[in-house]
Amino acid sequence: MSPYAGSLISDEECMKKYNDENHWGLMVSIDLGECDHERISSKEVITQFAIDVCKEIDMKRYGEPLVVFFGAEPKVQGYSLVQLIETSQISGHFAEDTDRAFIDVFSCKQFKPKETAEFCQKYFGAKKMEYSIAFRDI
Repeated sequence: MSPYAGSLISDEECMKKYNDENHWGLMVSIDLGECDHERISSKEVITQFAIDVCKEIDMKRYGEPLVVFFGAEPKVQGYSLVQLIETSQISGHFAEDTDRAFIDVFSCKQFKPKETAEFCQKYFGAKKMEYSIAFRDI
């Protein structure tokens, strides 16, 4: 867990809080380190990830994933991902120079943030993973 995120709650506590407090949306931000370089450097793998993570967390995709490679400096160079879902979006950036990935899942439909983070970690072969949870409201 990131030292900036505060205490994490279990998926069960998260779902209870989300429903009991009638939050508008839920977001999990996932930081992955020491990823499998081949996986985070592959447009095909990242595209398939967008499809697979939506299935994993039971989200309905809206259109196809957008996966674009860019970055003028090696530190930030890599693929970025946007997958619209009926209830918001999934986004990510994959930094090839440092084998890190940064993935955000935001939805007004509930999902389990810890399970989602663990799925991402396994998918990209990350040796390190931190995540944080935010409830969205106004």
